[in-house]
Formats: sequence, C-alpha cells, structure tokens
Amino acid sequence: MPRTVPPQDNAALTAPNTLTAPAPPAGLPARFGFRSGERGTHASRSIMLADLDQLFTATPATATHTDYHAAIQDENVLGKRTASTRLWSWKKLRELYGLDPRLAVFRCFRQLWEFDSAGRPLLAVLCACARDPLLRTSAALILQTPLGSALGSADFAQAMAQAAPDRFSPQTLEAMGIRLAASWTQSGHLAGGKTRQRAHPVLSPEAAVYALLLGRLAGARGQLLFSTFWTALLDAPTEAVYDLAAVASQRGRIDLRRVGSVVDVGFPRLLTPEEEVALRESS
Repeated sequence: MPRTVPPQDNAALTAPNTLTAPAPPAGLPARFGFRSGERGTHASRSIMLADLDQLFTATPATATHTDYHAAIQDENVLGKRTASTRLWSWKKLRELYGLDPRLAVFRCFRQLWEFDSAGRPLLAVLCACARDPLLRTSAALILQTPLGSALGSADFAQAMAQAAPDRFSPQTLEAMGIRLAASWTQSGHLAGGKTRQRAHPVLSPEAAVYALLLGRLAGARGQLLFSTFWTALLDAPTEAVYDLAAVASQRGRIDLRRVGSVVDVGFPRLLTPEEEVALRESS
C-alpha cells in the first residue's frame, strides 16, 4: 500500500503554500488533454467520484475510448435507469476526465490510479481541474481559505460571480456553487456535512507525481515543477512535495535527481517518446 498522509496526521503540513498559490495557468495545451474556454462541467455535475470509481472497477487500465463508452452505454456498469441517463453520464465523465488513453492527461491519471487507493480523490480533482475551466477557477477560493474555516456553496457562487461578472444567471451560480462545494468535499479539501470546513486532502506519492506531470505538460520543468498551480492543489509545503516525489522515485514512478538547487524530474514510464519530443520542442 502506498504511504499516505491522512488529515489527522498532517501536523507537518499545516503551513502549505496556499495563500500565495499560483493562479490557474492559461493557454493549456489541448494536445495533451487539457480543456480551456468559458464552458465547464460544473454547471451541471460535480467530479462524479463514485461513478468514476465504478467505471474504473469495471474496466481494465488498458481500456480504450470505445471501451469506456461501451461500458457505460451498453453494459450499464454505472447502474443508470435509462439510456438518456447513461448517455448524460458518459458525456460528463468524458468532459471531466477525457476517457481516452491517447490523451496524456487521462492516460497518466488512469495509470497512477491503479497504483494508488487512498490518494484517488486527489488524483481525480487534479485531472478534473485540468479538464474543467470552472473547477479550475474555483480552486482560488479553496487555496486562499485557511484550514478550519467554514466554506459553503454560497461562497463558491459568489467567487464565480466575481471571477466572471454578468456571465452566469443567479440560478446557474447557485447550482454551480452546490456542485463545486461537493467536488472539493469529494477531493478532501473540504470536510463536514451541512457546514463544511477547509481541510487537508489525503496525500500520496502518486498524487504528487501527477501534479508534477501536469506541471510538465503545462510547460514547467526542473525546480519550477514544485511551485505550480498543480502542486499548490496538493495543499502541502514544497519540501513535503519533494519528499513524496522521492518516495515515488524509489517506487519507479518517476526519475528524480536533486543536487542543491538543481532539480531534474523525468517521466519515462508515463509519457510516450512522442510526448517527450513535443514537450522539448515547445520548451
């Protein structure tokens, strides 16, 4: 089992780099599976963690885009009552995660999911943030809220209204706020029932690897990989992320070399040679 850091054991993580966290990156490369633009899934759905877990339980890690579609539509592995509900679930899960191994953002997420159990909620919200501009925008509120502070759906609705004035109707903002609060609760960044409070998500070496990978796909490299929007979502001090990356390197997930301030991170078991070439050419 992977080493994880559950919320109650997070004494070493009580000063994460949150209040000065980086803003969501712009111009994310669609070729790797990032999604940008004004539209997002959280106008109608949360990160659907339970459905995602059911889908992955019913399909192999080598499943194709067609396999995922067949599992949801034809085999009804999500247990939906009608064909229209199955189709809706397929569309929303595809929007949130890609469900296509040709996309590095999804393929690497699914691969790390297989190695990780406790850290899966954090893996899911990282992937969903790469795919959903609305969720990505809402992360600012999460990262700027101190641990233990109350945070509810109305706070998310207000934050989204301020981020995009006159773009959403009051009804859409209300619904979006509910779904955003639900997603950040599923990820572990919020805890509690009716009154939710800011909390630490469960960390794992694999989640740290995925955050570093997203940073690399977005154009960062070297030491800068440890201070991106994606590593900020881990909700941990930079040195703790280095420690998790070191564990992941020992497990063979990544290649990590750190000598003083010189840091090199490689992803030879996650990225394809073609993706590596594309990243070098874009640097």
